[in-house]
Amino acid sequence: MASRWTQPISEREVGILSAALCKPRWYAAYTSANHEKRVAEQLSLRSVEHFLPAYASVRRWKDRRVTLQMPLFPGYVFVRMALRDRLQVLQVPGVAKLVGFNGTPVALPQGEIEALRASLADGLRAEPHPYLKVGHRVRVKTGPLQGLQGILVRKKNVSRFVISLDAIMRSVAAEIDVAELEPVR
Repeated sequence: MASRWTQPISEREVGILSAALCKPRWYAAYTSANHEKRVAEQLSLRSVEHFLPAYASVRRWKDRRVTLQMPLFPGYVFVRMALRDRLQVLQVPGVAKLVGFNGTPVALPQGEIEALRASLADGLRAEPHPYLKVGHRVRVKTGPLQGLQGILVRKKNVSRFVISLDAIMRSVAAEIDVAELEPVR
């Protein structure tokens, strides 16, 4: 008896695989340490749609304070591409791999990436936050993050909404009014 792997695949399965390979989706590209900006520049030169969310970080040097734009997700740049074009991204110097399981890149939820892009464009103040698995889950009722689920935390008497991207095990915290949140049941 032939195993499943030696049997020919059906036309339906071929169609599903072809659609997955051809449809542009968001993926997380894992980069070498501190190479996110260089990778983003190279992706621009290669006309690959990408997103490198950043936040302003004030650093104190010996004689002055400097505001730097730091990656919101250190070690990652998000790319929008069809899976068949992954070599165009993987050949960029500084890109280690596409985040996935068993060697297959996993697409990120489009709604989360688009909401993050829109929120940052609207001036949302966000900063990196430790990835959390436990806590109280909440849903945003209004505003640019409407519909997203995350975890409510408090820091210095300020409420923050933590959005976690499970595929890359990273989180972002944004200040939010608790009136905009509702519990997830």
